[in-house]
Amino acid sequence: MRRIGLIGGMSWESSAEYYRQINEGVRERLGGLHSAEILLRSVDFEPIERLQHAGEWEALGRRLAETALDLERGGAQGVLLCTNTMHKVADDISEAVSIPLLHIADATGERLRADGVRKVGLLGTAFTMEEPFYRRRLQERFDLEVLIPEAEERGTVHRVIYDELCMGVTREESRRAYEEIVSGLADRGAEAVILGCTEIALLIQEGAVPLYDTTAIHVQKGVEWMLADGRG
Repeated sequence: MRRIGLIGGMSWESSAEYYRQINEGVRERLGGLHSAEILLRSVDFEPIERLQHAGEWEALGRRLAETALDLERGGAQGVLLCTNTMHKVADDISEAVSIPLLHIADATGERLRADGVRKVGLLGTAFTMEEPFYRRRLQERFDLEVLIPEAEERGTVHRVIYDELCMGVTREESRRAYEEIVSGLADRGAEAVILGCTEIALLIQEGAVPLYDTTAIHVQKGVEWMLADGRG
């Protein structure tokens, strides 16, 4: 089994899901008392969030690159970054280490293509929905047409993530609002919707179209990599 390193804490609620689901995946595949070989490096999200909203992405790239180096020095053989938004600095992380970073958008794009989806909606933080780093990767690598909610809806999605889900709060009115936004994307032709923030699956599991939980998809990719025969 390869040892996986997790960069977590953004937020810790979703990072806990990574830890749980990876261990469940390894036990399901190997049986018995098997559990996953994991190194977890969890950061303090408060200063990360401040830098995000200040647009200090270069500083964030340096910080997470050093975090990945901590994992490599500790013996990790590959890295999962347990957040969608911070994949904006994925290149900084990959360039800092000699071990692979398993990209969350690649895992999601592969699943969508395998399922025959061509037009997909995207929910996430404002950074993930509005900036090109995530959508462009899906478009260029997987030939997907990516729709995002309207401006006011994007504001709602972003606010709920930071003010509620990252605080461990789930509210019924927010669940209904998200379901309405998913329905609106379906009305515009989305065949599926990406839950492109690792906290969103804590709030909604079903919608007007299939929902692709990036946490679960990323976890599965990680487990497959961990248990591969070394050629992957």
